[in-house]
Order: sequence, then C-alpha cells, then structure tokens
Amino acid sequence: MPSNESGKSLVNNHFSHIYIENQALDYADTRRLLNRFPNAVRVFIRDYKDVFNRPHQRFQFQKRSMNLILALKKDNFLYSGSDQAPDFGHRHFYYNSLIMNCVYNCDYCYLQGMYPSANVVVFVNNDDFIAETKRQLAVHPMYLCISYDTDLLAFENVVPFCARWIEFARHQSDLKIELRTKSSNYKAIAHLTPSCNVILAWTVSPQEIIEKYEKETPALARRLEAIGSAIEDGWNVRLCFDPVLRVDRWQSMYAACVDQTFSSIPADKLTDISVGVFRMNADYLSRITKQRTNSDILYYPFKKSNGTASYSPKEREEMSQFMLAILEKYNAKEKIFV
Repeated sequence: MPSNESGKSLVNNHFSHIYIENQALDYADTRRLLNRFPNAVRVFIRDYKDVFNRPHQRFQFQKRSMNLILALKKDNFLYSGSDQAPDFGHRHFYYNSLIMNCVYNCDYCYLQGMYPSANVVVFVNNDDFIAETKRQLAVHPMYLCISYDTDLLAFENVVPFCARWIEFARHQSDLKIELRTKSSNYKAIAHLTPSCNVILAWTVSPQEIIEKYEKETPALARRLEAIGSAIEDGWNVRLCFDPVLRVDRWQSMYAACVDQTFSSIPADKLTDISVGVFRMNADYLSRITKQRTNSDILYYPFKKSNGTASYSPKEREEMSQFMLAILEKYNAKEKIFV
C-alpha cells in the first residue's frame, strides 16, 4: 500500500469509482483490483480515452480524489526514451507505460501538463507488454525504464508490476531495466532475490524540497532507510538527484542532503549517480501554469530552447558543477552522470 511519511495510506481517499473497459473485464488484474476495492462504484466503458481524454478536466481538482481506470493497451507497448532523460550510455533506450499517472503529486511533475486527467489508468494486459519486449530483445539489447510515467513501487501493494518485471528481466541476458521511485515501499519487493539485470533508482531530494514540492512522498530519512536495505540485500542501486531546483538557499540545501545521504548510504556500494537540473517540455509547462498558481517554482523566468524550458545555460552549468563538486567528496567522478 503506498503511504506518505505519516504512514497514512494514499489510496484510502481515492478510487471511489472504477471505470472498466468492456474488453478488460476478464483479465486477472481487473479481478484483483475489483476485489481490492469492493465498495467502488463500477462503470463500464468502451475505451479508456472516453474518460481519460475528456475535455475541460481539472487535473489538480481530480488529484484530491482520483478514480481508477482499467484498460487494455492496444499499441505502443514500447516508446523510445526521451532526450530529457539520461540513457547511461545505452544505445537502445526505451520506456513503457504500465500505469498512467502517479499517486504522488509533485509540483514539478510533467504529467500534469502531459495528461488531461489526474485519474490513474492501469493497463491490465501485462503479458502483451512482455511479449513486445521479447520481440524487441530478439533484435537488439535493451535498456528499459518501467516506472517512467508513474511510481510503480508506490503502487506495488495494489498491482505487483515491479515483481513481475524483475522476475522477467532475471532471465533476459540482453535486458536491463530501471525502476525509478520516490517510495519507501522497498519491503514490497524485499522478498525477491536481487537481479543483476535490474537497477533500483531512488530520487533523492533535500527534506525542505520534499515538504514543499514533492507532495505525499516519503521523507528523505525514510527513502534512505529503504535504499540502505536494498543495498544491504545486494541490489544494484542508483541515486538520482533529479530534478535539482533553483530555490532560495539551494546550495546549502543540496549540500546538506548529500551529506545526510552518504552518512547513511555506503557510496562504494552504489551502481552510479544521476544528476539533472529541472527541465520540462515547454508546452507542458505552459499548460500547467495556466491551471496552477500555487507553486512558485513553476513561475521562475525559465529559458526556452528547442521546445524545452529550463534555467539559463549559465545557471544550469553552475548547478551541475556545484552538484558534481559536492558528490565527488564521496564518489568517484566516473560514477556520476550529469
């Protein structure tokens, strides 16, 4: 069950209604989710897009009480990785969308500009995703991010996608998967034997950033506890200081965060570290700022270049070099991707 720092379930106040595509009714995950939320009102629909893509929806209003949509993914089981995300030197970089939207509500999340709805879509035909991945692996090796447009680990107690993909990857020598998360829900997969084909990647942020801009996510101390457990159990672990936000006192915040992180985490046991300065598709940011006026970080005087909004080149360089310098106190430079 996904939970925030207080331990309160994040789904207790959500999913009062479940929309179900007619074709999705007989799938095992549909039955699982209907049993998981027996009191939810069930609404049968032709296609998830009829609900999810309706015009004039209010993303942040829906975030207060998200509904669940159970659907079949009919095409595009794999997407080429975005140039906004690091590929860590992998030529064939892909991601998939097993779930659309996230139980968390970070102020800087691009999903609120990409999707018209805050409701959560779960694609129940996971075997079709697996089959398409196998077809691609027959052509070339693959680096695959499976938690790109959501936080799968936060949802693992509801649908165990993480466990399924970890077990699948274990037997695919040409597949490397990354599971990105802010969750402290490591215990949901702690029973699994670590796989060399899997990287557990945690987003690490200063506690001040978490409290103000990463709504409902676990505190830094809880994330570090989960990270430490995963490392101790033998998993490949990546730390992601991404996005770095240029807020008041950002240097002291991130320096303290790095010190706290490596007072808890053995740096020599990490696979690598990723650093990324805030950036977002400029059109997404424009849509967000038209709907949301309660977050100061969205109204920074960003510079736009090639369809991306971010800090100025000078600011980005300053932030990247600062992060590199403080991380090199604990880690070899070649393990840090900036």
